[in-house]
Amino acid sequence: MSPSVNDRVAGAALGIAAWLCGGISLLILIWVGVEAIPALNNDPGISSLLGDAHWLPGSVREPQFGMLPILAGSVLVTIFSIIPATVAGVGCAVFQRFYAPKWMRTFLRRVLELLAGIPSVVIGFWGLVVLVPILQKWQPPGQSLAAAAIVLAIMILPTVALTASTALKNVSPGLFRAAAALGMGRARTILGVALPTARRGIAGGVILAAARAIGETMAVVMVCGNVAQWPGSIFDPIRPATATIALEMSYATAGHRSVLFALAFFLVLVVGAAVGWIAFRKPSTPHRR
Repeated sequence: MSPSVNDRVAGAALGIAAWLCGGISLLILIWVGVEAIPALNNDPGISSLLGDAHWLPGSVREPQFGMLPILAGSVLVTIFSIIPATVAGVGCAVFQRFYAPKWMRTFLRRVLELLAGIPSVVIGFWGLVVLVPILQKWQPPGQSLAAAAIVLAIMILPTVALTASTALKNVSPGLFRAAAALGMGRARTILGVALPTARRGIAGGVILAAARAIGETMAVVMVCGNVAQWPGSIFDPIRPATATIALEMSYATAGHRSVLFALAFFLVLVVGAAVGWIAFRKPSTPHRR
């Protein structure tokens, strides 16, 4: 049956919107890459970006643009936030799907949706006023990698939990009937059937949450301590790439400005690689015996 006029118009409009979104993303990547070329070429050059031990762009004697401590801060805060968020988010989804009564399922979903809608600056303010003093009493200075990781974990928890819940909900009911016919209990069915079947959807949610964590700015700026250094422990201050760009772009000039664009370019590449991996990864096929 040939498509109607309305179907063709809707398809054309949606296609234009899709190409427009992709084109804008590509243009942003190209623009950031072009602005970063001087820093990667010779001002100060890739050797300085990777070889300088410190980040001292304002030094009068000898400016240094060591990006590795800043990139390490971004990677570490993402790792230390995504681990607890994944454990708690998947656990919440399993409880919501298999253990909670119906009224509680709806309540938990509404709470997660509300948490996902809270502005990041509000969560960062809570971390600065409540979380940082607690950590300061336990292990000074309080503003640290640990504080940033906890704040980010709270922010990305709804993303992991909601995507995991949707993935578990889409598991075929026939698999659960087959597990019941084999005499498998609830826990064994969850671990042996539900989670392996939904692992691709869960992994997609985790990667999207990690992409949000590595790109978050305001909440991290408020609690991370903003010291560009290699952290000796989880309680040391750090300065991720996003915080560095937000704090220094307003007064950066010449080579310093180009280095900040290089930081942004690396962040765009990381996030783009994560999203591309989700989009183009082929579904895994189960092994047959």
